[in-house]
Amino acid sequence: MTQHQNTGDGPAGPGRRIFLRGALAGTAAAAGLGTSGAWAGSAAAAPGGFPEYRHLKPLLTPSQLTYNPTGEIIFPCIRGVYDRLSSPLGRYYLYYAPHDAPGGICLAYGDSLEGPFTEYHANPLVANDWQPHYQVSHVSSPHVLWHEDARELWLYFHGENHTTRLARSKDGITFTYDRTVLTKDMLPAGTNETSYARVFRHDLPARGARYVMLFMVNNVSNHRDIGWGWSADGRAWTFAQQPLIRHSDVGVNNLSGPHLLTRGGSAYVVYHTGKENGGNMLISEVGNDFSRRDHLGVFYDSGSAAPENGRAASPSFGTDRGVPYMVYEAGERLAGSLAVARG
Repeated sequence: MTQHQNTGDGPAGPGRRIFLRGALAGTAAAAGLGTSGAWAGSAAAAPGGFPEYRHLKPLLTPSQLTYNPTGEIIFPCIRGVYDRLSSPLGRYYLYYAPHDAPGGICLAYGDSLEGPFTEYHANPLVANDWQPHYQVSHVSSPHVLWHEDARELWLYFHGENHTTRLARSKDGITFTYDRTVLTKDMLPAGTNETSYARVFRHDLPARGARYVMLFMVNNVSNHRDIGWGWSADGRAWTFAQQPLIRHSDVGVNNLSGPHLLTRGGSAYVVYHTGKENGGNMLISEVGNDFSRRDHLGVFYDSGSAAPENGRAASPSFGTDRGVPYMVYEAGERLAGSLAVARG
C-alpha cells in the first residue's frame, strides 16, 4: 500500500499523506504512533508489496456505546475529514452500524486512527424509517465516499439486504436521501442479496466510468460472491451480471466485505472469508481495467486470540501522518468489536 488521498477514495494528490517507506511507494485507493501494547499475534506479510498489518487494539465495543440496540456492530468505514470539512468534530470520522433490526448508520470521531473515538451524541444518523423514502427492518453497512466534484460525503448503505441506497451530506452528519443504486433485480434471476457495498473513485475509460462499486452477492445456492459495477457519476450504475470473484475461485464457502486497493498501476480487491474457512482476509489482483483474476492468497491472517478469535473482516484503510492503518471487524460476526491494525 502506498499513498492515500485523505484516507480516501480518489486518486492520491502529491504531498498528501505519503507513505515514507520505500517499499510502500505507489497509490492506495480506498476510502501516530507506536505499537507499544499491541497484541502479540500478527498477520503474515501481504502479497503484492502491501503492508504487513498487525493488530493494535479494539476501537469500539458495543457494550461501551450509548446507541446499542442489538449488542453488535459491523462494517467500519474510516474517513479523514480535517482538510475537507470546515468544522469537523475530529480529524477522522468512523462510520459503522449494528446489523440486526433496527440497525442504524452511526458515527464516531477522533483525532488519531489509533483512537480514542468518541461516539456521536445523536446516533443513528440514518435510521430504518426515513419517510417518504423507505421503511425497512434495518439499515446497515455504511460506506462513505468523498465525492470531489460535489464536495460532499456520499453514504452508500443497505436496507433490506437486497437493496443499496445513497444519501449525501455536506458535513458528514446531516444526510439528504438521494436514491436506490442497487437491487437484486438488477442482477440475474435468483439473486437474493446485494449488500455490503463500497464505492471507489477509479477510472475505467473503456466503460466510460469514474467510479467502481464492489459488493456481496448471494443467490439460491447460498454461497456469497463478490459482485461489481461501474458508474460515470456515482449515482447511475451498470452491474456485471457475473461475479468479479466467486467463492469457488478461492476454495471457500462465502466471500464478503470487498475493498479496492491500487498500487503500481494495478488494482486489487481485499475481501474476507467466513470463519469456517479460516476467517481471514484474502487478496486478488484484478488489474487497473478489471480484466485480471489473479488470486494471491492471504492478505491478513486472523489471530486465534481475542479480540479476533479467528475472524477478521470488512476492512477499511487509511493513513495517519504517513502511517498506514486498517480498521476492521474483529471477532465472531455480530459478537465482536471494531479494531485497528497498523502497517
